[in-house]
Amino acid sequence: MSDTLQPASSKAGKQLYSYQTGAINDIFKRLEDHPARYNLLYQLPTGGGKTVIFSEITKKYIQNTGKKVLILTHRVELCSQTHQMLNEFGVVNMVINSDVKTLPVPNPNMCFVAMVETLNNRLRDEILDLDNIGLMIVDEAHYNSFGKLFKFYEKGVVLGVTATPLSSNIKIRMKDTYDELIVGESISSLIKMGFLAKATTYHYQVGLTSLKVGRNGDYTVSSSERLYNNHAMQDKLLGAYKEKCIGKKTLIFNNGIATSQYVYASFQDAGYDIRHLDHTHSARERKEILQWFREKPDAILTSVSILTTGFDEPTVECIILNRATKSLTLYFQMIGRGSRVLPNKKEFMVIDLGNNLYRFGLWDADVDWVSIFKTPELYLADLRSDEEIEYNFKYVMPDELRAMFSKSAVIDMNISDVHKDVMATGERPKEVIEISIRQHLKMCIENSNNLTEAMHLADLLKEEIEFRVRIFCRCLSKTSESYVRWLSEDYVRKLKIGIIRHSQTMHLW
Repeated sequence: MSDTLQPASSKAGKQLYSYQTGAINDIFKRLEDHPARYNLLYQLPTGGGKTVIFSEITKKYIQNTGKKVLILTHRVELCSQTHQMLNEFGVVNMVINSDVKTLPVPNPNMCFVAMVETLNNRLRDEILDLDNIGLMIVDEAHYNSFGKLFKFYEKGVVLGVTATPLSSNIKIRMKDTYDELIVGESISSLIKMGFLAKATTYHYQVGLTSLKVGRNGDYTVSSSERLYNNHAMQDKLLGAYKEKCIGKKTLIFNNGIATSQYVYASFQDAGYDIRHLDHTHSARERKEILQWFREKPDAILTSVSILTTGFDEPTVECIILNRATKSLTLYFQMIGRGSRVLPNKKEFMVIDLGNNLYRFGLWDADVDWVSIFKTPELYLADLRSDEEIEYNFKYVMPDELRAMFSKSAVIDMNISDVHKDVMATGERPKEVIEISIRQHLKMCIENSNNLTEAMHLADLLKEEIEFRVRIFCRCLSKTSESYVRWLSEDYVRKLKIGIIRHSQTMHLW
């Protein structure tokens, strides 16, 4: 490690790295220039040490000003983690949770840690007064639940910290709450310095046009579950795991409890040791499941949102996004669960089954956070639509599968071009599918020695068949997702009937 990266000592024995010290100095400079009524936002990627930074700021702020600090979180786990980190820095702090019904006035504590809803209730009941608070620190500041507390806090300054300075509510801009953004080290920089693991991403094309967008701007759980609970998507997930992640500690993210439970059942049926976790599990059950996940080297854990924040398991080797999202924040949070480094872990793997890579780009690509902070509506408007993403899909047969059709000189077919030719001759559009089936039938027969082998090859063509069907349906303009599924199933049925008929003729293998 170079001299510039050596950790600097904290008075309580906690080690700070140079980029963290630099960030602290920048933040204090802004706070000195604006001693009151100023809201500052600091951005740093997941794994960069935001809690370490604001814990050191808390300690120094109390020492330098003699004023109190209030730290807000939105999750119980984050509240506990913050309390512990402050203790490591030697900052005596009081957690205001549901057990705290009254507080002495005046209160001798110099630092408080609280969840938003709990604090809001205490302020409403006039149990706590924020007049003596000089600095309010908001963790995971992109969430909008904190805004309700600002009416109780008018004299001091606010420091928000987040990995993604883009509001979770598309109708609320962060620049309307915060006066200035300080951008910390980038993901790529932290990888180069050895503080984050490098991600290798594999993406699998998925048709998402059936998904519906809800009021929060992201895909609805109900439409996601209709798509991801079908057999084809489960087969794609299992296939991706077997191909890339088998034997690795794997964390699977889903959009919906039913999907996660379906994943759990599918992996169990396939003989894999897997657990499912969602918010309905008790605290004891959750602790047991996470302990199992921590201790088992090749553990598989399927979950729903609950592990996107407040969860830190450095031994995760593979992240599977078994869902699509329109939330840049969620995209970074999910992948960030695998980014922790260990002496024997410098890389991790990401499997994308939701076209998220096409929408947001690589996890470690540079992001213009200042522009997103200033004009989030422009950023959101520029995101590629599902139709645009799918329009540019190209199916490339994997090398292993291509080798199984080595006796066929031609395996490719441009469905759009075939559709144009069919329309030009005045034939019915369905002839496009018949032409495609005949080509696949020829491929299966040419490369097999018997009926069983040919039927197996037909099964292996399912992904390409689905791709061709989707391109064909796009040529027809408006078609429903149910029609796409029916046509794909009908295609496979006709292909297999053709194989059986061939075996019953004089052209026996």
